[in-house]
Amino acid sequence: MPDIWNPKPGDRVFRPRRIKRFHLKRVLGVPALFSAGYGDVGSSIYYALGIVALVALGATPIALAAAGLIYIFNALTYAEGGAMIPEAGGSASFARHGFNNLVGFIAGWALMLSYIVTMAISAYTIPPYLSHFWPALESTSISTLVAMGIIGFLMIINVLGVRESTGLNIFFICVDIATQIAIVVLGIILILSVNPGVLFQNMFGAGNWPSTPNLIMGIAIAALCFTGVETVSQLAEETRKPSERIPHAYILMIVVVLVLFAGISLVALSAMTPQELGDPVNGWARDPIAGIAANLPSETLRNIFEPLVAVLAASILLTATNAGLLGISRLTYNMSSHKQLPAALGKIQSRFRTPYIAIIIFCSITILLLLPGFTNPDFFADLGALYVFGSLLCFALAHASILSMRIRKPDIPRPFKLGWNIHIKGKELPISAILGLLATAGIWIVVLVTQPFSRWAGIAWMIGGFIVFLVYHFYQRYKEKSERFKI
Repeated sequence: MPDIWNPKPGDRVFRPRRIKRFHLKRVLGVPALFSAGYGDVGSSIYYALGIVALVALGATPIALAAAGLIYIFNALTYAEGGAMIPEAGGSASFARHGFNNLVGFIAGWALMLSYIVTMAISAYTIPPYLSHFWPALESTSISTLVAMGIIGFLMIINVLGVRESTGLNIFFICVDIATQIAIVVLGIILILSVNPGVLFQNMFGAGNWPSTPNLIMGIAIAALCFTGVETVSQLAEETRKPSERIPHAYILMIVVVLVLFAGISLVALSAMTPQELGDPVNGWARDPIAGIAANLPSETLRNIFEPLVAVLAASILLTATNAGLLGISRLTYNMSSHKQLPAALGKIQSRFRTPYIAIIIFCSITILLLLPGFTNPDFFADLGALYVFGSLLCFALAHASILSMRIRKPDIPRPFKLGWNIHIKGKELPISAILGLLATAGIWIVVLVTQPFSRWAGIAWMIGGFIVFLVYHFYQRYKEKSERFKI
């Protein structure tokens, strides 16, 4: 029998120092979640509407309506998943629980691509709107340089803490929503109601209706307008009572987004032909909301709304850039916590309690992604196609994961459970998740087949990620074997 030491009075007892693991702070409520999510989805109308019109022409409202229906499916799926698994990770976390670590990594790596592109495309669009005040910002080189500076500024803000970076979001979002409502109401009263036949002509007139492939592609590109679901999910670990507040934030986003986007698209096609709306050179493709303001039939209203739209567009796009950074940094924290990425990437700064290494690294990658903006005339369109590749893949995996967990883990607590289920062998499968999976996967395949840039760039990104995963996985196994051998 080994000797057992019993300490006596006066003996000193040495205790090992407990290692601290810093966690993200739970400080966010429904307004902050909504502002972060709407910062993504609300900002997209300021640039994606013109891109959709370039492809879908007069069918732009229909393409947006179809994408909006898919957005509802996505938001409902993320509401169930976010309430059920209240951790940063979004579709990556859902896929890890629904399938395995590899599928979770695939979803997370695709999502990283979407976040990087969201940050780049939002920051890149800010200078053209501000050119209303400073015409020099119309220069491609200057606007690209300013976009890089915006990314650097947000990197510093996010290292300092999430509360600081979300405080101004709520104010900007409220003012932006009020302005968009005002534009829609004025457009309906002063433009659409005066001559309703113009809308019909611009949608269905000769040369205004797209071909079937272009309509499908327009729906795919319209996915740019319906982002934000991942951003809310990424903030789950920083949300108070996430099982209640995450679903509430998603439902609020659904209502606000669909109403505003329907009104904006109809008013835009009442004020402009689809060719004017989608022309990237002489039209309003890069600033479609400014096009509506410029076509208001009153000089007084134009003088009010043109500068107001410029300011609010810049502020909401800044919010969207910030939301993308919030999402990717929290996603990296989650994936590193589950050994899908090196632990150093998820390291939390002891004072500010933020994943500062991930923030710095991915801001740097985004700045590098912006470099072609100095010389490539198709840079803006290429960014949009690349975003669609990553986002649709994430959405498809999220739907598949929710369905998988309904089958494999039916007893897991679900504070928010989707209704309208079909019963197969005793399992409840939500119809919205099934339709969402079919729609997102189908459109992703169309994009993969028809868009060469997004196809090859997206595949290269995924292959690179798979290599990273394998190398890190084998390193972890080697490390574990070495430690066992030492023992």
